[in-house]
Amino acid sequence: MKEYLLIDGEWCEAGSSKRIEVRCPSDGKPFASLAAGEAGDIDRAVAAARRAFESSPWSSMTALERGRLLHRLSGMVAAREDDIAAIESRDTGKPLRQGRADAVALARYFEFYGSAAEMVRGTTLPFLDGHTAMTLREPHGVVGIIIPWNYPIQILGRTLGAAIAAGNTVVIKPAEDACLSILAVARCLDEAGFPPGVVNIVTGYGETAGAALAGHGGIDFVTFTGSPPVGVSVQQAAARNHIGCTLELGGKSPQIVFDDADLEAALPVLTNAIIQNAGQTCSAGSRLLLQKSIMDRLLPSLARRFRSLRAGPHDRDLDCGPLVSSAQRDIVQAHIDRALADGIPLIAQGEVVSDAPDGGYYCPPMLFGPVPEDHPIAREEIFGPVLSMIPFDDEADALRIANATDYGLVAGIWTSDGARQMRLARRIRAGQVFINAYGAGGGVELPFGGCGKSGHGREKGFDGLLEFTRIKTIVTRHG
Repeated sequence: MKEYLLIDGEWCEAGSSKRIEVRCPSDGKPFASLAAGEAGDIDRAVAAARRAFESSPWSSMTALERGRLLHRLSGMVAAREDDIAAIESRDTGKPLRQGRADAVALARYFEFYGSAAEMVRGTTLPFLDGHTAMTLREPHGVVGIIIPWNYPIQILGRTLGAAIAAGNTVVIKPAEDACLSILAVARCLDEAGFPPGVVNIVTGYGETAGAALAGHGGIDFVTFTGSPPVGVSVQQAAARNHIGCTLELGGKSPQIVFDDADLEAALPVLTNAIIQNAGQTCSAGSRLLLQKSIMDRLLPSLARRFRSLRAGPHDRDLDCGPLVSSAQRDIVQAHIDRALADGIPLIAQGEVVSDAPDGGYYCPPMLFGPVPEDHPIAREEIFGPVLSMIPFDDEADALRIANATDYGLVAGIWTSDGARQMRLARRIRAGQVFINAYGAGGGVELPFGGCGKSGHGREKGFDGLLEFTRIKTIVTRHG
C-alpha cells in the first residue's frame, strides 16, 4: 500500500520521491509506505491553503454552509466506521474496540463543530455616547495542524473540525508513526464537497515537514499536540512569525483516592485510565495517590486486576495492544528498568500473551509502589502502561503531592465528602478535574488543555473552536 500527499485537492508524490516505511506494531512487519514530504511540499500546501482561503468558494461560504459540509463529513465517517477503526488499530497497535471508539468520536467531533459553526459570534460593547462598538470573530486564515501518533483521528476531529467551522483553511502534518487513518478520512473530503485546498495533508518526518510547517511564514496560527521539548520548538517557531499557537503537551495526572471513596466504583476506572491505548495517552491517570489508611483494602484488589490484564496483537482486542514503535517500547522499558534497579517494589503486572508475535512492541501493564514522590517514574511522563502508587496522609498532603509536578492536565478525586471535592477541585493545578470519575480527556464537548509543561490554550468544546478565531473591534461614530 502506497500513500501520497494531499495538496490542492490532488493526491501526489513528495517532491523528493522519498518514502517512509510503515510497520505494524503488533508484529513489526512493514505493510505500507508514506510519501516523505519536506519543506518544498509544505510550501506548496501552504500556498494552496492560502489560495483557498482568499479566492476560492470557501472565502465566501457562510457558516451555515461550512456546518453542512462538516455534518456531511460526519455522516460519511460514521458509514465507514469499521474500515477507519481497522486502519487506526493496525497502524497504532491499539485494540480494535479502541480504534472503533476513536472512529465514533471522530464522527461526533465533525457533528459537534458542524452544529457550532453558526454559533460563532461577536458582541456589542458599551462605549461613548454617539458611538456603536462591536466585535467580530474572524478566522485566523491558514492554520498549521501537527498531529501526534497516539490518537490520530480523534485529534484530527477536534482540530480540523474546529478550524473548518471557524472558516480557516488548513495544512495538516500527521506523525510519521500513524498517518493511515487520517489519509483514509481525507478521501471523503472531495465527496463531502470541500473545495480543493481547504484541507491539505503533508506526511513526513517531524524534523523536516513538521519543522517547516511550524516555522512557515505563510501560516497564521499553529496547533500542536506532542511532547514538551517539541512543543518548545513549535512555540519558538511560531514566535518568530508573530503568530499564536495552541499546545497540548502531555501530563502526569493524579488520581487521588480517599478513605471514604467507593472503592468498587474506583477500581476499574483506576485501571482503565492507565492501560487505555497501552498508557500512550497524555491524560493517562499515571499517578495513584492512595490514602495510607486504605492501602491494605485497595491494593490487593488492584493487584489482582493488574495480574489479570493481557497485552497482545491489536486484532485480538485484549486489554492492551503493543506500543506504537520499537523506539517507544525502549523508552518505556528504560523507565521500568530504572525503577527496578532503584528497588521500587513491583506490586503486580499483567502478561503478554504467549502467542504474541516476536516482532511486536509489547509491554505488560505494571503497578509499582510505594513510589517515592521524587522518583522519575512518579514525576516523568512514561507514556506506557505503568502506574505509580504514592501514599499520602491527609487532604493537605494529597494536594501537595498532586501539585508537585511540572504538568497540569487532568486530575481525578475519589471521595464522598462534597466539601472536600470542591476544595481540591479548585486548588489542584489541572485543566480538567473529574470527581468520582475519570474521563481520560473527557468528552467532545469538554474544553481540554492544561498548564505548565502540559501546554496552553484549549481544544474540544466550544472554547476549542474559539481558539481558531481572532477578535476584530469595529467602532462607528454616528453622532
